[in-house]
Amino acid sequence: MAQMNISITEALKSWAEARVAEGSYSSTSDYVRDLVRRDREYTEKLKALQAAIDAGRASGVSERDPFTYLEELRVGLRERGGHADAA
Repeated sequence: MAQMNISITEALKSWAEARVAEGSYSSTSDYVRDLVRRDREYTEKLKALQAAIDAGRASGVSERDPFTYLEELRVGLRERGGHADAA
């Protein structure tokens, strides 16, 4: 495993140590690794969301009437036994 030395404020150090003390993590290193993992996962999800937004924008504007489309969705829900009232 690679090693990294970081400098943080005393307040952040105390925070990390408190998280370890409450039993959430086995060590401050474990805590920092978890933060980095979560940040990586968040960034990957954000990239996927942005890609989906970009794809949607690139697909152009639909010619369908949104109210007609919404009614078609409601009818489909009713036919499957779902509740369309919330839609």
